[in-house]
Parts: sequence; C-alpha cells; structure tokens
Amino acid sequence: MTDTRPTWSRGDRVRAAALLVAGWVALLWLLEVADAASGHALDDFGVVPRTPSELVDVVPSAFIHFGFSHVAANSVPLLVLGFLAALGGIRRFLAVCALIVVADGLGVWLISPADSNTAGASGLIFGLFGYLLVSGFVERRPLGILAGVLVAAVWGGSILAGLAPTQSGISWQGHLIGLAAGIAAAFLLRRRPAKPLTPAL
Repeated sequence: MTDTRPTWSRGDRVRAAALLVAGWVALLWLLEVADAASGHALDDFGVVPRTPSELVDVVPSAFIHFGFSHVAANSVPLLVLGFLAALGGIRRFLAVCALIVVADGLGVWLISPADSNTAGASGLIFGLFGYLLVSGFVERRPLGILAGVLVAAVWGGSILAGLAPTQSGISWQGHLIGLAAGIAAAFLLRRRPAKPLTPAL
C-alpha cells in the first residue's frame, strides 16, 4: 500500500493560512460596509439573550460589528491570532473556530444581561488567544509553547482588561466564554500522534 495523501510544504501552509485569515477579516469589513449602507440593518443579527428566536443568530453574530471602529479594533488581533492558529492546519483551524463561535454565542445567549445585543469577533479572538496559549503545552510542541508565551506577552494585558465586568459597552461575558471555549478546543481538538504507515510491498 502506498501513501497517496497530498503533502503541503511549509510555504503552502503559510500562504493558505494568510489567505484564509485575510479573507475572513475582509469579509467582516464588507459586512460592515453593507451594514452602514443599509442603515445598520445587520445589527439585528446580534444575540439578544434568552429569546428563543435569537438562537439562529449565534453564528452570524460573530461576523457583525457595531460600526467601523468596532471592526477595526478586532481586525489586527484576529489577523495575527488567526494566522498563528491556522498554521496548524486549515481544517483544524476551522474546527477550532466553529467550536469557539458556537460555544461563545450560546453562552452569550444564556448569561448576558437582558435587553443587550451582542455581536462582533471579540469572542472568537479571546478563544483563539486561549487556544494558542495552551495548545503547545497540551501537545508538547516547543514551537507551540513559544507561540503561546509570545501571545501571552503581547496580548495578555488587554485580554485581562477585556474580562473585567466594570467596562460599559463591553461583553465581558462573551470574552470569558470565548476564552474558555478556546482552551477547551485545545484539549478536544489536540493533534494525535500519527500512526506509522505500512510500507508498500
């Protein structure tokens, strides 16, 4: 039996990760342009807690922002953290993001204050931070550990500030749930040791 699985070079992985994350951020900006042009009609896709009909907005809410300053604030951390996470594999990255987005949206729906409307990519950003922070340790990968240390050094302070419940207009609940979901994803989606291939005879 021969191994027919496609192999990706390091350059292929870097390009794929960069294109995917850049496209993701570009989509957020395009949606905000559409939102502004429609008189902010897309803001209705945010999550209003404990309203059954709002469950359909759990995923869309992660792509909607309340103004250009909101999406701008999320763009750089999403680009950097998303790129670092995507270097570990595109399918795995998408699975991590899906887990974080769904868990974060459901958590916001459950525990956010009544009559609030929560949207934006910050829950995903906090999740990717948590994922990168611990995944290297979980998988015992030196480069992953180094990435986690660097991420903590650069964004650790702002992450802690984003968890403070005293900030008005900030969903610390979404940040906290996103962070927890990212850490959980590092354990649930950790890379398993590859089984040795049977050599061709």
